[in-house]
Amino acid sequence: MRIIIDAMGGDNAPQEIVKGALKAKKELGVELTLVGKQEEIEAVLRAEKVADMPEIVDAREIITMDDDPSTATRRKKDSSMAVALRLLKEGKGDAVVSAGSTGALLTGATLTVKRVRGIRRAALAPVLPNSGSGCMLIDCGANVECTAEYLLQFAFMGNFYMKRMHGVNVPRVGLLSNGTEEHKGDTLRHEAYALLKDADAQGRIRFIGNVEASQIFRDEVDVLVTDGFTGNILLKGIEGTLKYMLSLLKGMFKKNVKNLFSALLIKGEFGALKGKLDPSEVGGTALLGISKPVIKAHGSSDAKSFFAAIRQAKAFAESGIIAEITEHVSEMRVAAQEEA
Repeated sequence: MRIIIDAMGGDNAPQEIVKGALKAKKELGVELTLVGKQEEIEAVLRAEKVADMPEIVDAREIITMDDDPSTATRRKKDSSMAVALRLLKEGKGDAVVSAGSTGALLTGATLTVKRVRGIRRAALAPVLPNSGSGCMLIDCGANVECTAEYLLQFAFMGNFYMKRMHGVNVPRVGLLSNGTEEHKGDTLRHEAYALLKDADAQGRIRFIGNVEASQIFRDEVDVLVTDGFTGNILLKGIEGTLKYMLSLLKGMFKKNVKNLFSALLIKGEFGALKGKLDPSEVGGTALLGISKPVIKAHGSSDAKSFFAAIRQAKAFAESGIIAEITEHVSEMRVAAQEEA
């Protein structure tokens, strides 16, 4: 298994990216291709006293957060991200991991690696922690404007991912709306509801109807389908709330000696809670719908977080999800009718 690393993407590149990759090479047994400015990558490798040097592919440009995502990979053809994606397309690795610009990675993956034939749009699909196996939110920002057909395909892709990556035998697919009743939501929600209900009637997915955001953490839904605009707002709201709650807990523990002593008594439990809510334990977000595995790591990834993203990429590449999506595209009824 060879993982192609965009070594210059993210806030902490290349130091933390390379260190996370080296940890993955040691603990996961993956081979690495590090893409970026060779002298900077080699400097990190020397500092880490690496004897068995991984493959390095020199790339002189860097895509920054200020670059236009829609043109960045085309305009900066020698950027670490663009070169990494080309290597994946050419079959010189099994997956790409990047902590760089989300928009540029999505656009580059779509234009270079290409979508699975028949899939209308790729989607960003993080798995949120809850009291069960987690809940996939699809889409969380890739597609601001969606059609009901897009949402139908998101449901299928999320269904396959949760089965293979999280061991959910029959994932519960829900449609994010402002109420659980069938009549709730706007026109997009009404149209998507009809398609998902029909797919459920044919036994292709298990659609449980409209779902409110509050149900995510109660383990009542495994795949939450929505458009990228709504999904991104929900995700950012959740992230902000979790950070605020953890900061309140820390402040409470430090308030006085009694609370500090109590904190010491539950140090293990509190650490486990932080671990469950910590994005660094998840690592990244899969770009579902792309014809080869691409993982978007968090922009502020440290070595621990980037290692987790590589671990996810390895599991994704081995899972067979993309083959399953490809095999079942024809069962996505709207797409099949249009192509006919």
